[in-house]
Amino acid sequence: MGRHFLKDQDFQAFLRALLKAKAVVGPVAKKHKFVFARLEAPGDLRLDYDVTILPPKKEFSPTSQDLVRFDGARFEGCVEPQEKILFGVHFYDVKALDMTDLLFKEKNDDRNYTAHREAATIVVSNIQKVAPRAFWASIGSEVKPKGHDAWLTKISGGYVFETRTAKGEALLQYGKFVPATEAQFRAARQANEDILKKCPEKLQGSSAEVAKKVRAAFSREELWTKFAKDCFSCGSCNTVCPTCYCFDVQDWWNVDQKSGARTRTWDACLTEDFAKISLGSGAAENFREERAERFRHRFMRKSAYLNPKLGGPACVGCGRCSMACTADIADPVRVINEILEA
Repeated sequence: MGRHFLKDQDFQAFLRALLKAKAVVGPVAKKHKFVFARLEAPGDLRLDYDVTILPPKKEFSPTSQDLVRFDGARFEGCVEPQEKILFGVHFYDVKALDMTDLLFKEKNDDRNYTAHREAATIVVSNIQKVAPRAFWASIGSEVKPKGHDAWLTKISGGYVFETRTAKGEALLQYGKFVPATEAQFRAARQANEDILKKCPEKLQGSSAEVAKKVRAAFSREELWTKFAKDCFSCGSCNTVCPTCYCFDVQDWWNVDQKSGARTRTWDACLTEDFAKISLGSGAAENFREERAERFRHRFMRKSAYLNPKLGGPACVGCGRCSMACTADIADPVRVINEILEA
């Protein structure tokens, strides 16, 4: 909607005013890594982060979330959205949120997610430091981030602040913004373009080529067995993924055996029990019993199955899965490039 500029010396005052008026969540340091957390002071914000441990989806779909609370015959829903500003999100995580927005809204609107999402204002920040396993420059370039309200880019002397929605415009009242010059806007655009050249990993094919090749490799059992040989089935790659959205639902009863809550928690398709179903009378069936089957399923979902629905792959190249994998086998670049070369 508009292009604005904020001087370096006015940035802390802007943040201070935001924190006074709103709940603000942003990247903060956690030892030598980073997490999204509630900001208590302007100095907590670390826009020079490379990647957070968990993606910002946790602000809208927490790791554990009550859906219904009950007490005898009485029950109540748990849709309790809180207005917040999610500040400093990288563009690849916005692309991931766009995907989960679509998936949680289609057919039956999941208000436990969408109510939290609609209550948020999202401010993107340009990437200043690149994660060691990132490959966001070479995946899904045909899909652009949409679900944000403003885009902040650090340039010499200050920040260019591009507003995308009325929510983004509303943030201008908290800072000493002036109209950005054409030179400042060009500098911001150049900064965002230049960082794309610094990704350490790169896919060797387009989204269409990757989807076609990965699908064609479905029946190559020996290949998937090799890829999954060292897999611990821990689900770490799923847990940190910004586009994974599977969950388990269980009822938790209090000691009075009358009250409790129906709760959903994040689930992971790489774990052994994910695809196990009850057949009754104590019997069960696991339709992805082998590690190779689960490993293959993850790559089919991320690179092929959802492409028609999402307009591109269900992966944004953040590199979190590669960094979280204890066995160092989850790297999509390594796996997909080997399939492309076959």
